Amino acid sequence: MKAIAALCLVSAAQIAHAGTNEDSFDEIVVVANRAPEPLSKVGNSVTVLNDDAIRQSQEVVVAELLAQTPGISFTRTGGVGQPTSVFIRGAESDQTVVVIDGVQLNDPSTTGGGFDFARLLTSDVSRIEILRGAQSTLYGSQAIGGVINIQTAEPKGPLGGGVTAEGGSNNTGYITSNLGGKDDSLLWRLSGNWYGSSGIPAFDERYGGTRLSASQIGGGSGQLRYDLTPDLQVDVRGYYTQSRTDFDGYDTPNAKPPFSFGDDNEYGKTSQMLGYAGLTLKSPDRTLTNRVAFQYTNTETRLFDPNAPANLGSPSTETFYGIGRNTREEYQGTWEITPRIQAVFGAQHERSTIDTDSPAFDYSGPMPLRNFATIDSGYAQLQGEVITGLTLTAGGRYDKHDVYGGRSTGQFAAAWALNDSHTVLRASFGQGFKAPSLYQLYSNYGNKALQPELANSWDAGVEQHGWDGRLVLSATYFNLESRDLIEFFDCTTPHPLCATEPFGSYANIARASARGVELQAAVNPSDQLTLSANYTYTDAQDRSFGSPTRGNELPRRPKSAANASAAYRWLSRWSTSVGARYAGRSFDDAANQIALGGYVLVDLKISYTLGDRIELYGRVDNATGKHYETAYLYGTYGRVAFAGVRAAF
Repeated sequence: MKAIAALCLVSAAQIAHAGTNEDSFDEIVVVANRAPEPLSKVGNSVTVLNDDAIRQSQEVVVAELLAQTPGISFTRTGGVGQPTSVFIRGAESDQTVVVIDGVQLNDPSTTGGGFDFARLLTSDVSRIEILRGAQSTLYGSQAIGGVINIQTAEPKGPLGGGVTAEGGSNNTGYITSNLGGKDDSLLWRLSGNWYGSSGIPAFDERYGGTRLSASQIGGGSGQLRYDLTPDLQVDVRGYYTQSRTDFDGYDTPNAKPPFSFGDDNEYGKTSQMLGYAGLTLKSPDRTLTNRVAFQYTNTETRLFDPNAPANLGSPSTETFYGIGRNTREEYQGTWEITPRIQAVFGAQHERSTIDTDSPAFDYSGPMPLRNFATIDSGYAQLQGEVITGLTLTAGGRYDKHDVYGGRSTGQFAAAWALNDSHTVLRASFGQGFKAPSLYQLYSNYGNKALQPELANSWDAGVEQHGWDGRLVLSATYFNLESRDLIEFFDCTTPHPLCATEPFGSYANIARASARGVELQAAVNPSDQLTLSANYTYTDAQDRSFGSPTRGNELPRRPKSAANASAAYRWLSRWSTSVGARYAGRSFDDAANQIALGGYVLVDLKISYTLGDRIELYGRVDNATGKHYETAYLYGTYGRVAFAGVRAAF
């Protein structure tokens, strides 16, 4: 508790920036209602990271940036580029919806069908909106823990661009570039990025790991928006990333005991692409906006083990490939019924496909899994300011899955701005669901009788502004109850499913709960000094009836987490900050037998501006060299340092 108290003196600088340097009540967000609304009218729990906050953080990886906000933790099995899971309010990592430039991105080829944050860099990200709590009413399947809405940058003038170059520890290099422009009717932008590092051992050095797991990540994005008429607009966007990453495994050469985890020669290649094409039509009086769009995502992962032929007796070194695709056709309408009442409604058709196999294990020939599923959805939500300052929101959704049938969800939220908008009370109730993944339905262990995972969540809180806008305090209580969670049943004990699947099967057999509090504070004692803090307590438990793990903590989710930062802008062109991130003890396994110790990481940052267009910056992460784990046996960074330059034109 002493560590927590110390950390709560200060917090992540970006939260302070959003909360004090701008009036957060007037901050416009999209994630809560799928339409722009000021935060003062949003009853859900939302955190915003704007362009300034992202740039000042100097973070390269989105997951590490998200972990500095309330209610979020992450785990990574090694260095940058290794599989990365993000947890919101104790929910599973595949129970989070990730949206990039309006496109929902997940990977249907994985076991749970979730999104892997391993390759998501901050390079062209200009804004992140984080909604905490179930919101399947507007976002459909997987929106149990929350929604992360990511927006890439847009040009600000007729022609402009920028370049960033950074280097540092572990032979790390990082380069980004962008070019774009806009006029009265046309907006366009192109960007590219590359990250490379010799890395650290994925198998923790403390346990004997020596082989460096190198990673390279590259990609780019583009967008084109053109006003065909004052009322009709066409919008095209694209995003692409590819990577190659070394990793360690369990079929390590000369391992003792055999097939134990350790240094290995395995590596993986992943490519990810998303595309969006939309047409927006506004009514002459601008009260009704109609949008039709097509979304496409493709994620392809291939894993290789040069030792596979010797270890497995197979002619192939490809141990796995997975290709997951999504296509979505959607319509959304936004209707301003009156200046105080707004409706959002829409319909969507989604088709997901899986193509996966393990060639190195196909001794008798290829045995690929290829299948698909569709979901048809419709939703509507109404928001209105019923009396001055009090905004109520209610909505419902119906989804029809071609395997398990239909499911309805709903949500309600209230925001009450009081005291001349210096105080806002918020409360929300939301339902979430997660459709069974294609692997859980159709693999050798699949079960076509599966039903969706279900959840109810609610939260309530207060936000208070004072000291002429220099001070912001907030507190929120949250509760999440999940049921019909899908887990693998291994048939070690008798069960009706074992009659047809003697080697095990997926089944709706688990329950979980998560409850806790989120506290935030931000203060600007002067124009130069920014202090802020956030602390989250999350009690996430297994609540499965009859399970030997009932009452245990859910794996890799610390009960206590906090962030802290103090930033100072000197009267010269220098800026400095010190930050810390605290995570309490957690467990790596469901049985709660393998403990992951708590830790505090301290980061130091400095920057210097040369005119209005060039900035030099540097940072030291984990300045004390603290050893820690977010996953058992997997390595993490010690003390590392980086320096870079940003230039705009």
